[in-house]
Amino acid sequence: MTLPILYSFRRCPYAIRARMALAYAGIVYELREVSLKNKPKEMLEISPKGTTPVMQIFKDVENSNQDSDQGFLILEESLDIMNWAVQQNDPCNWQNLADADLAIAQQLIKTNDGEFKKALDRYKYPNRFPEQSQEFYRQQAEKVLQVLELQLQQHQFLIGDRQTLADVAIFPFIRQFAYVNIDWFNSSPYISLQKWLHWHATSAIFEFVMQKFPVWTPEQEKVIISQDFC
Repeated sequence: MTLPILYSFRRCPYAIRARMALAYAGIVYELREVSLKNKPKEMLEISPKGTTPVMQIFKDVENSNQDSDQGFLILEESLDIMNWAVQQNDPCNWQNLADADLAIAQQLIKTNDGEFKKALDRYKYPNRFPEQSQEFYRQQAEKVLQVLELQLQQHQFLIGDRQTLADVAIFPFIRQFAYVNIDWFNSSPYISLQKWLHWHATSAIFEFVMQKFPVWTPEQEKVIISQDFC
């Protein structure tokens, strides 16, 4: 059996959520930690866009009906990797949602990956975006925080009282936002969001996927990831 290969950058929020979904689903795979300043040619050959995460799934472990003349399937988006993982194994029913809840989850993820990510980048790197102040960009991001806070005032998690794929898809970005100015975040009025963030940031699955590994080279011994958290 040829294991799937994940090209990942440890601190990238997109890569974090992909690794969390893979761990949750108990997927065994080879991890290749990437240096963004020196991306391996093996990754660029299968995904020229050069961003992480990228997953290479070989036919002998691919359960779908997709065909590929190359003998493998390439997933270049973190959400595609997450969805693939839970399609293989969804032990705690992350995707078992009523239609109305599924629609809410999809909209929350879309907003996170769109307007929130845009504001987050500007808030974190205000020198790159001098058109407005850092405070302005934070306030833009807060529009999304307010929506999440309202959700979490009603439930322990974003879509009810159990963790779903939406929580894991959004958590790494809220974490990144919080640590731009953690003192401000901890003193902000987003009390429910703070508790939700702490729960995820101290979870065993997050600590597991944030282990440090050396940057991958073809000569090094393979790093095989194998864990089941549910």
